[in-house]
Amino acid sequence: MDYNKLTFTNNFVFCKVLENNLDLCQQLLELILGVKIKKVEIADKEKVLDITPDGKSVRLDIYVEDSKGAVYNIEMQVAAKRNLPKRSRYYQGMIDLNSIEKGARYNSLKKSYVIFICMFDPFGKNLPIYTFSNRCKEMLDLELGDETTKVFVNPYGDTKGLTEEIKAFFEFLKEELTQSDLTKKLYEEVEKARENKEWRREYMAWISELEESKEEAREEGREEGREEGREEGREQVAISMLRDNMPISKIKLYSNLSESRILELQQNLERV
Repeated sequence: MDYNKLTFTNNFVFCKVLENNLDLCQQLLELILGVKIKKVEIADKEKVLDITPDGKSVRLDIYVEDSKGAVYNIEMQVAAKRNLPKRSRYYQGMIDLNSIEKGARYNSLKKSYVIFICMFDPFGKNLPIYTFSNRCKEMLDLELGDETTKVFVNPYGDTKGLTEEIKAFFEFLKEELTQSDLTKKLYEEVEKARENKEWRREYMAWISELEESKEEAREEGREEGREEGREEGREQVAISMLRDNMPISKIKLYSNLSESRILELQQNLERV
C-alpha cells in the first residue's frame, strides 16, 4: 500500500498518531467513553505483554494510563473477525497480569478499559457503541464491581441521539471528513505521519517483515500438506499390501510405517 495514502484507520498510522500526541489520545478516550480524563501517559513503552515464557504474547496498539491509574487499551480493527469477544477477554486478562505485582493484593488491580474501534458492526445490532461490563443476570442493575469495561465502536451504526462530535469522528473514520476540532487535529497528525521519513522507513520495514512472516507461514503450510500427502500415500501402500495378505515385516519395509500403525490399518480393514 502507498504510504502517502494511509489513513487514520491504518494500524501503523493509528498507533503513531495517538502515541505521538497523547492530548489527542486523551480527547479520543473522553469522546468514546463519555468521561473526563486527567492526563494520559504511555503505560508500557514496549506494548508487548508476555507474562510466561511459553505463553502467547499480546502486542497492544495503544496502551495508556491516566493520572488515577486506570489503564486503556485501544485497538484499531479494520478486518471483521469472529473472535473479537474472546480477544477482548484475553487482552483484559493479560493487562491485569501485567499490572499486578507477584504477591500483591487483588485490590491493587487497576480499573481497565479495552476498546476496539471497528470498521464494521461486530455484533450486527446496528449500535454505534457497544459497552460491556460484568453484571448479575438475575439483577441487571447489580454490577460485579471488578472495574473492567470492554467497548466496541461501530461507525456504521445508528447515530441517533449521539453528539455531533462523535458523529463527526465516525465520518472521519469512514470518509476522512474533518467536521470537528478533534477530527481536524487528527487529520493534521495523519498528514504529519505521511510526511515523516523515519516512520515511512519503519513502515516499509514493518510491511516487509509481515510479508516475510506470511511467506514462512505459507511455506510451512505447503510442507505440512506435502507431508500429509506422503503419509496418505504410505498408508495406501500398506492397505493394498494388507489386502494381498502380505506379511507385516514386508509392509513395514515398503510403506515405511510403524508396525503399530499398520496393525491399526489392519483392524480398520477387518471392521469393514
